[in-house]
Amino acid sequence: MDSYKKTTIKSGITFGSCLAITISWSLNQSVLWAIIHGLFSWLYVIYYLLMK
Repeated sequence: MDSYKKTTIKSGITFGSCLAITISWSLNQSVLWAIIHGLFSWLYVIYYLLMK
């Protein structure tokens, strides 16, 4: 089970990053902001939900 988790983590972006990028793009239409918000992932998603 541990090797499966390690492979999944190494294989790409997380769900939180994808969600943050999607929200950021829908609000700003900016690649730069989408990348920045993707790096902060769940922090940005929680911020968006609180400020909505």
